[in-house]
Amino acid sequence: MFVDQVKVKLVAGKGGNGIVAWRREKCLPKGGPYGGNGGRGGNIIIQADSGIYSLEVYRHKRILRAQNGQGGGTNLRQGRSGSALTLKVPFGTLVKDLESGEISHDFTQENPEWIACLGGKGGKGNNCFKSSTNRAPNICTPGKPGEEGEFELELKLIADVGIVGMPNAGKSTLMSKITHAHVKIGAYPFTTLAPNLSYIQCEDYTRILIADIPGIIENAHLNKGLGIEFLKHIERTSSLLFILDICPDEEERNSLKDLEILLGELKAYNPEMLDKPFLVVLNKSDKTSATDQIATFQKHYPYDPSSLFVISAQNEEGLAPLIEAMRLLTFSQPPQGKYEPACQH
Repeated sequence: MFVDQVKVKLVAGKGGNGIVAWRREKCLPKGGPYGGNGGRGGNIIIQADSGIYSLEVYRHKRILRAQNGQGGGTNLRQGRSGSALTLKVPFGTLVKDLESGEISHDFTQENPEWIACLGGKGGKGNNCFKSSTNRAPNICTPGKPGEEGEFELELKLIADVGIVGMPNAGKSTLMSKITHAHVKIGAYPFTTLAPNLSYIQCEDYTRILIADIPGIIENAHLNKGLGIEFLKHIERTSSLLFILDICPDEEERNSLKDLEILLGELKAYNPEMLDKPFLVVLNKSDKTSATDQIATFQKHYPYDPSSLFVISAQNEEGLAPLIEAMRLLTFSQPPQGKYEPACQH
């Protein structure tokens, strides 16, 4: 099950208590204080891991605690510090403080690790309180409690290319043909009910990370269909790939209108998404009526023709030029040091 949002309470470890102890050895009648300090409580560390794609492991874990520090011992022995608790999350996870609503940390490639809660300090044994005026202190201090807080973990996938399309446009089929992903494919709308994440292995051993989200319909930004629940997963992709059914089954639909709806939904959700470079794919070119529809679409296509590709994902036709274009879009760096949009809108 794909889980992209969980709420957890994090409690760092409590510091161990200091103790009161005395040095009692033969020939040392006035041995003095000999109590050790307590160990520090364990921290809670959240760490991004490229091998994890979901927050499912935390779905039924509401309280997560680090190990407490051990108490001090006699003979000035310090208690052992508590082990840190490391929580692994996918890259692209946001940590929000539930009390303030502010984002505490954003797990990107530059910030893969964050200490969420510090463990408490250990208490002091009576040896720490001896002085020239107090040779036999009979006091010690308890360990400090660790930090705690309630957080919301929200996953916004970070990928190179985000696939966007209407239901049953062939996104899952394309994903299964060009990546190693095993995705559900069916001849009905909303086959994909959760985002899929996989990669294309290029000949030069570079990888293009691809995110596929469930189909978008008109007024999805108003929570129609599967709504805006999954639009956030392509919000932070580097580029977009619009896949269109060249011959929609419904008479009132056409590919140009579908593209207009998709762009409109992204703009309504977050206008900045239209600043991303994108490619447009006309899928299902193997259909009998596809030739005329393709010619009409190409004639009225308002953007750079080099950003338009015709494929049949089912028959694996036209995939090589598309993959090459995705590779160039992902790794080619213009002199300015940033990507230029594939087409302006």
